[in-house]
Amino acid sequence: MTTTRPPAQTAARSLAAIVGFLVLVEVASGILQGYYTPIYPQIAEHLSISEGDINWFEAAQLIVSALCIPLLARLGDLIGHKSVLLISTAVTALGSWWLAFAPDFTTFLIGWAIQGAYVVWLPLEIAIIHRRTRDSGRQQLLTRRGAAILVGALELAVIIGAVTSGVLVESLDMNLLLALPAVVVTAVFFVILVGVEQAPGDDTGGIDWAGLGLITVALGVLMGGLVWLRLDGAGSLRGWATILASVAVFAVFWRFEQRHPEPIVDVRLLSSPAQWPVQVTAFLFGIPVLGGQIPLSTYAQADPVERGYGLGAEPAFISTLIGLYVVTLAIGAFTLPLTTRLLGGVRRALVVACCLVGLGYLLWLPFNTETWQALVNMGIAGLGSGALVAALPAAAAAAAPPERTGIATGMTNGTKTVGGAIASAVFAIALTATGSLDAAAEEVAPFSGYLTVWAVCAGASFLAALALLAAPKHAFSDAPVPS
Repeated sequence: MTTTRPPAQTAARSLAAIVGFLVLVEVASGILQGYYTPIYPQIAEHLSISEGDINWFEAAQLIVSALCIPLLARLGDLIGHKSVLLISTAVTALGSWWLAFAPDFTTFLIGWAIQGAYVVWLPLEIAIIHRRTRDSGRQQLLTRRGAAILVGALELAVIIGAVTSGVLVESLDMNLLLALPAVVVTAVFFVILVGVEQAPGDDTGGIDWAGLGLITVALGVLMGGLVWLRLDGAGSLRGWATILASVAVFAVFWRFEQRHPEPIVDVRLLSSPAQWPVQVTAFLFGIPVLGGQIPLSTYAQADPVERGYGLGAEPAFISTLIGLYVVTLAIGAFTLPLTTRLLGGVRRALVVACCLVGLGYLLWLPFNTETWQALVNMGIAGLGSGALVAALPAAAAAAAPPERTGIATGMTNGTKTVGGAIASAVFAIALTATGSLDAAAEEVAPFSGYLTVWAVCAGASFLAALALLAAPKHAFSDAPVPS
């Protein structure tokens, strides 16, 4: 006698298998995000660059990532999310191998920027889950649960990456040390190829290359203005003039996208009442979660005897600090369904999460001299960050039409990435002792720069909480979003 599984049971098993393979992808993503943080000062020494200039690596990668996200998310809606996931993984592998053999600042900067293609992985994965659960009757709930599992796996993998590099930095040649993440990313390409089902795209049309060109110019001009401020100091006229020019280009881009039938950035969707609070929150959240990483690493390893500030930590302790932070991230992600029920809704849970991130960074201002203080500060911020990383893409997908979920989830990472990129550049300026081109004068960052970093991260987080309060209630529910 043949036993036939109920369709719901078969669908659940199929979804579980897909999520299992996607977890492996997020393990690779977590390793990338955790591996380099404990060894930033060693990378600076390897490349003979100053401490503050490490932030330009993050700024360059985040800008390239911000440009990749709308293009790749749009491609996902057109040709299928698995295909684009494979493309972005191949590009990330190329950038990772490039880093292993880059001999100087410029070549390393290029490799680091190319590696940023991985930023689209999580939005694509959530779009895959969202599509796969379309006929389940519980699409938004299952998407949030899948997102929580993926983010939890991501954050646990960050610990693996951080601990590995912190332990190996003293015993391996830098080139070999930098090659290990490339091996992991290359392996995960074949995991996606074999384990994730192919599905056609849900949308039709083309790609807005003119819009992509405009946003590229706008971001490039903005970063150029920030570079001028870095070189000339905060009073640079050409720096501020260039930033104002970028604002004008952004305005042209926005008007162009409003009229375009298939925009590279769907500004009409972005400005809808259900979407814009989520996207503004993602932008502001990018400031601490992306822009604040490198300053924390360099501050923790600063010698308090020589500088009068810092924790004097070794790379191994940085791994411990990252480990605690990531454990709290994972707790925040995994417990999101529970905190949502306890607090009476997704929006309230996310408002509390934003406030926790803000409180964690605010505590750095008075409490920054002991290692236990650093652990407490980052633990509090991590609880809120985990919930936000898990819930923001799912909230964006819930507020978007079915054929635009790839764009909507991609936009949360895109706006978060732009926020992080701008913050990284601003923090690079804040952590520069002078506007001089003399590298010797730039090696030690001023303590006031770190205070600025923490204050900006805290302020951005509290503003994100206010943005969430502006969202309509249905933006975070499983009910269909009114048109």
